[in-house]
Amino acid sequence: SGCYLIDTISANSFSRLHNYINASTLDQDYCEKKLKLTTLDEWKLSTEMFTATLPIDHIQENYVRKVQDCIFSVGYPTPFKSRVLLVAVSEEVLEEILDLDMSASSSDDFLQLVSGTKIMFGSLPLTHRYGGHQFGSWAGQLGDGRAHLIGIYTNRFGSRWELQLKGSGRTPYSRRGDGRAVLRSSIREFLGSEAMHYLGIPTSRAASLVVSDDNIWRDQFYNGNIKKERGAIVLRVAKSWFRIGSLEILAQSGELDLLRMLLDMVIKEHFPKININDSNKYLAFFSQVVSETAHLIGLWMSVGFAHGVCNTDNFSLLSITIDYGPFGFMDSYNPDFVPNTSDDEGRYKIGNQANVGMFNLNKLLKALNPLFSPRQKQLAAQILEGYPQQYYKGFVELFKTKLGLLGENEDDDYLIAFLLKLMEDSRADFTMTFRQLSEISEDKLKDLNIPKEFWALQDIAKHKNFSTWIAMYLLRLKGNVGDSDSERRRRMSSPLLATSFSTSISGTDSG
Repeated sequence: SGCYLIDTISANSFSRLHNYINASTLDQDYCEKKLKLTTLDEWKLSTEMFTATLPIDHIQENYVRKVQDCIFSVGYPTPFKSRVLLVAVSEEVLEEILDLDMSASSSDDFLQLVSGTKIMFGSLPLTHRYGGHQFGSWAGQLGDGRAHLIGIYTNRFGSRWELQLKGSGRTPYSRRGDGRAVLRSSIREFLGSEAMHYLGIPTSRAASLVVSDDNIWRDQFYNGNIKKERGAIVLRVAKSWFRIGSLEILAQSGELDLLRMLLDMVIKEHFPKININDSNKYLAFFSQVVSETAHLIGLWMSVGFAHGVCNTDNFSLLSITIDYGPFGFMDSYNPDFVPNTSDDEGRYKIGNQANVGMFNLNKLLKALNPLFSPRQKQLAAQILEGYPQQYYKGFVELFKTKLGLLGENEDDDYLIAFLLKLMEDSRADFTMTFRQLSEISEDKLKDLNIPKEFWALQDIAKHKNFSTWIAMYLLRLKGNVGDSDSERRRRMSSPLLATSFSTSISGTDSG
């Protein structure tokens, strides 16, 4: 059997080997299982991709300071003082991203790694320097105030993943913070990022969650009521943690050579369709980020997700969802839904996310402008002007899919807007309205016969204009040539709705 060769070849050669020996699917499953490690003895992390090519802070002492002329500072996690327990692990992240068998998570080595006690040999832990616009204003230097990049892992599929501990102690970028995260927020990050992944939305992933008995003091509702909570650390992974603020800090500081250096690395590693030797490479980069950011926010809206803190330091250059803070999923449809209790003015309300995306992309453009020629500046401005149309087009296509609509109709945007207005007026449940539309038959809709188990539809059915919308919707469904009611319901119920749309629209793998 070809499995005997696995230990002597690179993991990247596995697929080619499998094809060569013409193994059965069962053989392949067995061989892939053999590639998953049960211990960390031969599992390797490295940060050399960064330390060998990007300037590192020459000061290695761990104290809060203004950092200049570098991308990263060296920083070691601070272990908890009390006992640490592993309370959650993502099996898919461990096995499909990190090549670790689930049994590896029961080892003491694994617990030490994910709690920041152990650093893998050959990997220098780093903390990232970045800035950002927070609530519309330039906030200066921000950076990884409670996170440590403990290494980059290249898995058997050849994909590189950056591993970051969140809540792992103070860094040069901690400002007035203690560098810690509490169990409450860590659970939210773990569940939120994994839920978004399974909804088909580009996101960072959570690998593990540990909790300690260390006392962490937090004012949960920002009302002066400080309480004791338990400290926790999430091991989260992403293809990259660079964000708009990563470039802003360099442009604001006039570090243009470093800006070019970082951009070239990001493009080379994560934007394979862009020719690194092309004089318009930064323009092409900006164009792709604009398109994919519009696409990402459309996906957020399609599932009722409000990020809560859409600052430029929380917007990924790879257009993935990162930094799960006070996020929320909308219950009753309300464009003014704000999940962040500290957002008094509602800047980051769910209905304003697309506009905030435009604001953030404009800040990205300003960071890139020093590298553009006059003509490139004009073209970049035109690219940004196209963002609203890209967003709106994607938004309409997503909601057409949620309604089971096929083909094109000039009235589709009105049909969608009409429904959302009815939902807003009746405070109908966002998720369940679409879910129940996917379950109810066209005959029941035609007769306005809404059974009591379809409670979300019953709420909206009380609206005086509901019958008008139903008539329009049923007429539009007749335009689904060759479609059946059962096929419509099956299609609308697909858990991969966002994934299939993402593939058809973007066709990229930068996230």
